Amino acid sequence: ERLEASEATWPCRKNVVACAAVCRTWREMCKEIVKNPEFCGKITFPVSLKQPGPRDGTMQCFIKRDRSTQTYYLYLCLTSAVLVENGKFLLSAKRICRATCTEYIISMNANSISRSTDTYIGKMRSNFLGTKFVMYDTQPPYNASSVSHSGTTSRRFYSKKGSTKVPCSTYSIAQVSYELNVLGTRGPRRMRARFSDVSIGGGPAIRGQALSDGEDSKDTPLILRNKVPRWHEQLQCWCLNFRGRVTVASVKNFQLTAAVQPAAGAPTPPHPAPAPPPEHDKVILQFGKVAKDMFTMDYRYPLSAFQAFALSLSSFDTKLACE
Repeated sequence: ERLEASEATWPCRKNVVACAAVCRTWREMCKEIVKNPEFCGKITFPVSLKQPGPRDGTMQCFIKRDRSTQTYYLYLCLTSAVLVENGKFLLSAKRICRATCTEYIISMNANSISRSTDTYIGKMRSNFLGTKFVMYDTQPPYNASSVSHSGTTSRRFYSKKGSTKVPCSTYSIAQVSYELNVLGTRGPRRMRARFSDVSIGGGPAIRGQALSDGEDSKDTPLILRNKVPRWHEQLQCWCLNFRGRVTVASVKNFQLTAAVQPAAGAPTPPHPAPAPPPEHDKVILQFGKVAKDMFTMDYRYPLSAFQAFALSLSSFDTKLACE
């Protein structure tokens, strides 16, 4: 009961092991607690940060921005309130501006955000204009041979062993691009994200975990596109239905859904295409402003908290070519 009630903090590993070692019945109870977020809808342990979110419903989080230090903090919402001050800390990121790019270093430590620590788990890097990003993970994806990486050695997720100064490999797992909108330099952003090791229907996924029993789309990468907002005549602005989770208008607000991918070599149909499958209608990630430096971030399967956080970080950069 104490483990299940400790949502505000990470439970100590020794407590989990102690409970599981009592007897077979207690071990089975611990297995029930240590389920993936995909099935239980909870983030109980650090490893859950890189596991897919729930299939039924969304994982509601919020991001706090500290302008003075250029840092961002991701928290899990423990209540249904839109504007909250407290939650379970999940991840942090620090924005580093370089001559030719901007990097967001992502860590599990709220106070020490550095690539030289064992809590560093990935990064997001932009081009000079801030219109294209590459997401890097410290863990190799399902098919490591198909992605680029740098460095000389890889580090196990959240390992406390070994020197903290050992370099860590980074693997490119996703590309994000912001395109010129149809109105030229005025109007909402157009966002597109492509994951090489995640699919919406089935086949290989994060860390080799199967997303479903489907076989048709096992080689099709997950491609996300932002939902196109509609123009509201009375409000004189572009609008999306965030169902109360976003309360402040901002060019940074977005909703991402799975893009429908045509079969390879398929001819262009002469008639309008049929409605997309139900899974393509679902909002997989939505991000939006609720206060000056507060943002909500809600995600679901097949994205993980780490991937959703990295995608949200890309929205903070100013994109002169797109707006």
